Amino acid sequence: MRQAAPGLDVFYPIVPDSGWMRRLVPLGLKTVQLRLKDASAAEVARQIDESLDVCARHDCQLIVNDHWQAALGAGADYVHLGQEDLAAADLDRLKANGVRIGLSSHSPQELDVALTAEPDYIALGPIWETKLKAMKWAPQGLDRIGVWKARMGAIPLVAIAGITIERAPLVFAAGADSAAVITDFITHPDPETRVRAWLAWADGARAKTLSSQ
Repeated sequence: MRQAAPGLDVFYPIVPDSGWMRRLVPLGLKTVQLRLKDASAAEVARQIDESLDVCARHDCQLIVNDHWQAALGAGADYVHLGQEDLAAADLDRLKANGVRIGLSSHSPQELDVALTAEPDYIALGPIWETKLKAMKWAPQGLDRIGVWKARMGAIPLVAIAGITIERAPLVFAAGADSAAVITDFITHPDPETRVRAWLAWADGARAKTLSSQ
């Protein structure tokens, strides 16, 4: 496993609102994504502000999904864009303001587009079937991680969808630098306990990486 880019931890949880930020970030998260859906502009701005405050108090990197203009206006310094959002985003403006950018990819063609944008990381998914939402893309499987990484070079690769603590070692052995996780803790009977387990796993993964350098 390689060391991920600054601000991008090996464990990369994604949460649906700032309420989850307040619950989970204080547990010791180093990276977290805010993925807001179906929210008004005012609500998006409020939740980004609240999430930035929580993350600043706990030394956690906030990554804002999709809402790049609101993120820029709030002073967030990291965004994640899907391919449709990438087409509409002002990458020059984002980069000129020091905002780091992560991009989604689901096919070789989308990887080509993502590489052209010179992002700070590229996500590949779904690795396994996800129960979170309907996907038009079939599961990529572990082998695709190695194919992507060979083309990406030094750009960190984030694997997403269907990843559990039990599957995480397989993902990193295949070449991933970070695991984006949602369903595994969101649907757990005790999300805080599950996140603590992920954080313990992440500590071990980082220690293993340091010992091998």
